[in-house]
Amino acid sequence: MSQPDNGISSVLAETRSFPPSPDFVARARLDADKLAGLHAAAATDYIGFWGDLAKKELAWQTPFRTVLDDSDAPNYRWFTDGKTNASVNCLDRHLGSRGDKIAIRFEADKGGARTFTYKQLHAAVCKLANGLKSLGVVKSDRVIVYLPHTPEAVIALLACARIGAIHSVVFGGFSASSLKDRIEDTAAKWIITADGNSRGGNVIDLKKTVDESLASGGKTVEKVVVLKHGDNAVQMSAGRDIWWHELVATQADRCEPEWVEAEHPLFLLYTSGSTGKPKGIQHSTGGYLLGAHLTCQWIFDLKEDDVFWCTADVGWITGHSYVTYGPLSNGATVMMFEGVPTYPDAGRFWKICQDHGVTIFYTAPTAIRALMKLGDDWPKKYDLSKLRMLGSVGEPINPEAWMWYHRVIGNEKLPIVDTWWQTETGAAMISPIPGAMPTKPGSCTKPLPGIFCEIVNEAGVPEKGKEAGGYLVITKPWPHMLRTIWGDNERYKKAYFGQFPQQADGGYFYVAGDGAHRDKDGYYWIMGRVDDVLNVSGHRLGTMEVESALVSHPRVAEAAVVGRPHDVKGEAICAFVILKGTRPEGAEAEKLIKELRDHVAKEIGAIAKPDDIRLADGLPKTRSGKIMRRLLRSIAKGEAITQDTSTLENPAILEQLAQTN
Repeated sequence: MSQPDNGISSVLAETRSFPPSPDFVARARLDADKLAGLHAAAATDYIGFWGDLAKKELAWQTPFRTVLDDSDAPNYRWFTDGKTNASVNCLDRHLGSRGDKIAIRFEADKGGARTFTYKQLHAAVCKLANGLKSLGVVKSDRVIVYLPHTPEAVIALLACARIGAIHSVVFGGFSASSLKDRIEDTAAKWIITADGNSRGGNVIDLKKTVDESLASGGKTVEKVVVLKHGDNAVQMSAGRDIWWHELVATQADRCEPEWVEAEHPLFLLYTSGSTGKPKGIQHSTGGYLLGAHLTCQWIFDLKEDDVFWCTADVGWITGHSYVTYGPLSNGATVMMFEGVPTYPDAGRFWKICQDHGVTIFYTAPTAIRALMKLGDDWPKKYDLSKLRMLGSVGEPINPEAWMWYHRVIGNEKLPIVDTWWQTETGAAMISPIPGAMPTKPGSCTKPLPGIFCEIVNEAGVPEKGKEAGGYLVITKPWPHMLRTIWGDNERYKKAYFGQFPQQADGGYFYVAGDGAHRDKDGYYWIMGRVDDVLNVSGHRLGTMEVESALVSHPRVAEAAVVGRPHDVKGEAICAFVILKGTRPEGAEAEKLIKELRDHVAKEIGAIAKPDDIRLADGLPKTRSGKIMRRLLRSIAKGEAITQDTSTLENPAILEQLAQTN
């Protein structure tokens, strides 16, 4: 049994299993028999399976006749001759039956709540869409969205979708440099931002960051729309900047949708790669929407009276699929919050669940671990009786955190859906169906209907038998998969389909970049990244990005970045830095390390701050100059070096690195 070298043993000792309660099964949308029927339909007629679901679940202006076009594989295209609109699917089709139902409930960082019914949300989206049109935004224009996590972020996305503009959300914690890179890569003409926002009681000046990014580049930008949210004093650039409320004040609350081809790009979302420049992941309209819509139904067992709370920021793919498009296309009530789970105190999440009647709670293992460390007393202060299911997203959840979640938040009776997916997959791919199967702490269980996974060895040969360890691949295309990397289709082919040879039937293996183990019951366990991408608090960061930021500091000659396990964030960033000139010690070294951490935060964002920076005289390199990162990972973890070091040019450096703090 082969296993990629990801530093985690494939021998799994976890044997606990938790079946769904009979009461949950009796009320579930999908029980074991219905789930088996979906799997059988997909296995029998894979293309027909997806085609039938797309016709049934989405609203089409022009029905499609072609389901899958694989003539230019691995650039797969779905429902190509159909026309639809994501905004219509999320809003218009609910107005008759759910117009007065609450679509969004929102709580601000400093308190205060707002709600939008579907009618109110529709009107707000149409007003902004008309406003954007008045500024000259047309179909296929790229619009950067750099907003706090408020209802206006969802409104901005749906307004873009309504007129066929392509939105690209940049997380509000990213720096001016990161924002500039994304503006320039998309050649965006428009930015939607805010005067600022509050996060954990701290004011973040978003508009200032936009101004800094445009001062240093981003010359394609023509207009900046500014939401008044943080009450910050901002500098408005005459002729370029316009207040959101002024833009929409005179606009009609009806806007005819732009019916777009199913393959029309709905959005670009940038994710980290192992070789430097972030990748602009391009998602389609029809296929992506189908995936977000169906997985919301299947995984979260959505009911008409649910209050669905995915705690992710809209700046990440989870906020796209499970705050915006998935739940709203199903007519659900979505909970949104601005802030962090520990402000104003560690009861924030649980108070929101109580006050807003949350029934489905979906968060990251990072948050679960952080809250678990604060003890059981905080959640016990609040009435969590309306919760009926829990979810986990962003990275593998360790069994200890899963059990705390199950015991303390779920009262030992609520199902937990531990979902595996990526920015590139668009929606969840491997996940429990809560009313149809037992769950195991730490396992994302089995692929969803219509998703075909394998575990392969280094040669790309599938491992036989249920029990296997190796590389996780997806063997058939799926509607909500990424379509390309914006402006770099060759990188798309190489990054996701180039590792293993084309298959005999003409298909390709999508390489997820994760190592996985499959147990005797056919359950999947994600074992970690097999490339140089770090997963920090559920956010993917390329080691090359952090290294590049460090090397841009005038004192740094070279840097190598690796990850090490972290009991809250999943992975911590450890940087080994070679300086120009003499290596300082003591207080001078500590001062420089702080300066370097702050420099990385300025260049990329606070999420990328290295947890450890070790100043060293050299790095372990082969005679060809390749940095042996496997050795650095061992050093970062505090492990003894057991790997072969015979190819190293400078083996003595290992002892010095191990002693460096």
